Amino acid sequence: MIFTTLKRPSALIPLAMSFAALSVVLGHIAIFGVTHETDEGTAAHVWQLLMAGQIPVIAFFALKWLPRSPREALLVLLLQAVAGLAAATPVFVLKL
Repeated sequence: MIFTTLKRPSALIPLAMSFAALSVVLGHIAIFGVTHETDEGTAAHVWQLLMAGQIPVIAFFALKWLPRSPREALLVLLLQAVAGLAAATPVFVLKL
């Protein structure tokens, strides 16, 4: 079942990191507005670290769980991809 696979730390950590990255972007927009700075600020660096840091965790999850339970693992990977896209969308749409 997908809920047992989703309870694995390697499934939850990338989701949490994507939501944290989205929160950083939305929080920065709420406080400072949409500003185009010449130098990237702290929020941009934190977002980059959160987005890049989840790649090894996703790879570990895929390598471990795709052979064991492919259907559930693919659903979790799809959910992780959607969460990553949700975190990246404001950055690319607003050109931050």
